This record gives sequence, C-alpha cells and structure tokens, in this order.
Amino acid sequence: MIIKEIQKRPFVRPLFIWITGILLQSIFNCSIISFLLIVIPTVFIAFAWLAPGIDVAGCNYELRWIWGVVFLSLLLSFSIQRTAYWQGRRGESDTSFLMEFAGGKQEYLLKPFDRLNLSKEEKSVLATITLGYRKDMSRDVRKRFSLTGVAHLLAVSGFHVAVVCGFLSLLFSFLPKSPFYRWLKYLLTLCLLWCFVVITGLAPSAVRAGLMLTLYLTGRVLRRTTDGYNTLAAAAFCMLAFNPLYLFDVGFQLSYLAVLSILFLQPRLQDLIMVRNPIVAMPWGWITVTLAAQAGTTLLCLYYFGQFSLVFLCTNLPLTFLATFLIPAGLIWMLLPAGIPGYGLLQLFVEKMTHTLFWIVDSFSRVTQVAFYTRIGLLVTVLGYGSILCFLLYLKTRRPGMLLAGLLLLLFIFFDLLIERFFTV
Repeated sequence: MIIKEIQKRPFVRPLFIWITGILLQSIFNCSIISFLLIVIPTVFIAFAWLAPGIDVAGCNYELRWIWGVVFLSLLLSFSIQRTAYWQGRRGESDTSFLMEFAGGKQEYLLKPFDRLNLSKEEKSVLATITLGYRKDMSRDVRKRFSLTGVAHLLAVSGFHVAVVCGFLSLLFSFLPKSPFYRWLKYLLTLCLLWCFVVITGLAPSAVRAGLMLTLYLTGRVLRRTTDGYNTLAAAAFCMLAFNPLYLFDVGFQLSYLAVLSILFLQPRLQDLIMVRNPIVAMPWGWITVTLAAQAGTTLLCLYYFGQFSLVFLCTNLPLTFLATFLIPAGLIWMLLPAGIPGYGLLQLFVEKMTHTLFWIVDSFSRVTQVAFYTRIGLLVTVLGYGSILCFLLYLKTRRPGMLLAGLLLLLFIFFDLLIERFFTV
C-alpha cells in the first residue's frame, strides 16, 4: 500500500534519492567515490545503444529495473557532487544580487513607518511581519513571541505567502472568466507573489511556499488536479537541487515538517468533530491546522530551542486572524502615496491591528508557566519521529508489525532518557 502511494507521486522517489546523496556526502565525504556512480551507468547506456542486436526501444519494459538502477545511480551521484560543491562554498559570503536588491527595497519601503503612531517595538513587529525586516527587533520581543508559540509570525513563512496569494486571488477575482484573463490572472499573481518572496529576503520557508503555490496555480490554470504531497516533494526537490545544504536549515526543516503534518493530520483532526455551521467551521479549521503543525514540529522545536509553548492554542487563533488582515493592509499602506483618499483610515487600521497583536503577545507572555522547558538529543528526536511514523502507518495499514516497531522505538527512547537521567554525570 505504501509503495502504491509513493508511485502515485512521481517526485517522492527522486527526493528520497537526492536526500540520501546529501546525507552520504555530509557524513562520509564520498564525492570522489561517487564518480563511479556516473561511469558505470554511462558505460551501460553506451553499451546498450552501441551493441549490435540489442533493441533498446523494444526492451525498455523488460529492463525497467536496470534502467531504474541507472537513474538512481546518476541522481545519487549528482546529489553527492552538488552537495560537495556547496560545502566548498560554505565559507563564502551568501550575499547575492537578489539579497542586495531585497535589502535596498526593504530600506525604501520602511520609510513611511516614521508616520505611524506606534512604539519602536510595535514598528519592529510590523516591519518583520510584512517585510521580514528583523534588524530593529530586540531580543526581548523575539522571546515574547517564542514563549506564546507564535514565533512563526516573525519569520516570513508559508502563512505570509499564502495570505498574500489569497489576497491577490481575491483582488483579481473580478476579472472575466475567459481563457485570456485566466492566464493574465495567473501571470500577475505569480509575478507579484515572487516579488513578495524576493523582497522579504528569500527565506527557505517563503521559497517553499512560493514553489508550492506556483505548482498549484500552474496545475489550476492548466485544469489539472494537484496532489499536496507531490507538490510538497516537488518544491523540496527544487530547493535541494539548487542548494543541498538547505536540508540542514532549521527554517527549512520546520517549514516542510509543518506542512507535511498539516497535509496528513489536519483532515483527520477536522473529521473528529463534524462542524456544519460555517461560522464555527472556520475557527475549527484554524484550530486543527495549528494542532497538526504543532504536533509535527514539537520534537524538532525541543531539539533546537528546548522549549514548548503551553498557550499556543490560545494565541494562534486570534493572532492568525489579525495577521491575515494586517499583512495585506500593511503592504498596501506602504505602497500607496500619502494623501490619497482613505490613506488616513488605512493607516489607523494598521496601527490598531498592530497594537492589538502586540498587546495580545505581551499579555500572554506574562502568564506564569507560559512554556515548558526541556531539551532532547538528536537520537531521541530521530527515534521519536520514527515511532510517530510507525504509529501513523499502523493506523493507515493496520499491520501489527508497524505497531510493534513504534513500541520498540518508544522503548529505546525510554532507555535513552533513563541512562541520561541516572548515569550521566
């Protein structure tokens, strides 16, 4: 069953092979040996084409496993070589033309912020949420957002990109439904969407969301059905093909793990309670999305940051609602010339929304025992995700072996924690 699910999504297998090559190069530094993975398949292909009496076109199906090994070897070698290339560039500056362009545009777009009737901390929050500009944000403000479980609002992520994309779709929804305007809407949405991704600094989570939405919108305009898992795998493959070291970026890991958890868990959580009232259905959907994302990223957050917010469910719903309106309103206000009709009302709306958002975060951050603090090791993190995967596969396949594997991994975690607690000096 699992193999059939993977076969339905053509980008999953190349992604696994590519990640395997990245890990092999990172652990064993096998870039020289990997050349054999290019030479051997190349010799085989040359022999298959040049040898007399072999009908390559006619025996493709019979030799599909051999051609599969050839493809695997070449892709694995390219992954190792690409990883080695970026490892050699690790000490170089990551500043590029796009990054310099984004920095200059951010400085220009931030000039109207002087007209806002907000405190310095509130301005830094607004600049971070709308443009990804974090230079003016203090460590104390970041800590408050982290304690309340909404640190993702301070990093331009899939949520921000999705909000912008949704606003653009609403803005262009008034265009006629003819094929010409359908393609025009598609091109305008993609151009403006990627302008936002570039200006906000090309964060891995924003690039991931941009790629996924690009693939989704392309499928829509071509009248094709889209699969969330395949789109996610395609976006990950494109990013890792460009820079394999993205795999070790915390934002990359959290972003993809959160989306994967949402794709798998959110529909199942939503089906636990059937909500037919549309007024209640929307907040219930947001709650299930928050629970799914938190469930998938908790272990990784404990590994990297050593803390888990106990009020994330109380803060995510109102703050997500506020940010959904604040992000497009703030961007429009920055781009509009001062003095046009309605400019003052829009500025007042942005100020009130920013002040309310900051007040909620500040209030919840002062709650006693707002977060749970503990740090887990890499082994416990890997075993924990392995056990979760086994339990989820058991729920889907009902195979006792998956349940047994999950319980064994939990037992290993218990022994590791026990040893660390009583035998580590």
